[in-house]
Amino acid sequence: MNNRRAIQRTRVMRSAKILVPRNSPVIHCTVQDITNGGACLTLANTYGLPPTFELTFEHGRTRRFCRIIWRTSDRLGVTFEQTAAES
Repeated sequence: MNNRRAIQRTRVMRSAKILVPRNSPVIHCTVQDITNGGACLTLANTYGLPPTFELTFEHGRTRRFCRIIWRTSDRLGVTFEQTAAES
């Protein structure tokens, strides 16, 4: 597989949770690799996920707003976006 990334990602294999709006249940996933700008996530199924969501890991200490860049049936590539509060 060709690696077209400008920045090399760090492999982490940490459990995380996807938080989607509108009182949806939490979706458990694994952060496969990460940079300051994005991550690759593995989960049971990517069907029905909205294009943006919040990701929390490190037992809730870290929370990032994400936008999906690519997806397969069980993986997501996301970029970390700034929220209005961070601007």
